[in-house]
Amino acid sequence: MAAQKTRNIGIPGVKPPERTCDDPYCPWHGTLPVRGTLMRVKVEKIKMNKTAVVVHEYLHYVPKYMRYEKRRRKKHAHLPPCIDVEPGDWVIIGETRPIAKSVSFVVLGKVKSGGM
Repeated sequence: MAAQKTRNIGIPGVKPPERTCDDPYCPWHGTLPVRGTLMRVKVEKIKMNKTAVVVHEYLHYVPKYMRYEKRRRKKHAHLPPCIDVEPGDWVIIGETRPIAKSVSFVVLGKVKSGGM
């Protein structure tokens, strides 16, 4: 069986995984296009099948007090089988078309392990 070719997803700085998979929703080995927002987030849980719960932390400006406040949102992201992550890892996720009711992002690769 020939080795499966890795697609170029057009995002500089994100390296393709070493392993291959046959997931149709994998941006590297399937046909899922990545468009829109890219985020650097922390993985919180990976208990769902092929889905990771990630935490997006950001700053929001409050004009009344002329200060920033920290906010966080949990997002669901599709996790292809060719990418190995664990809770606590920092990953890059990209926006895609809706895959499920609450899944509109896909994990593109790991940034680093552990904390910042």
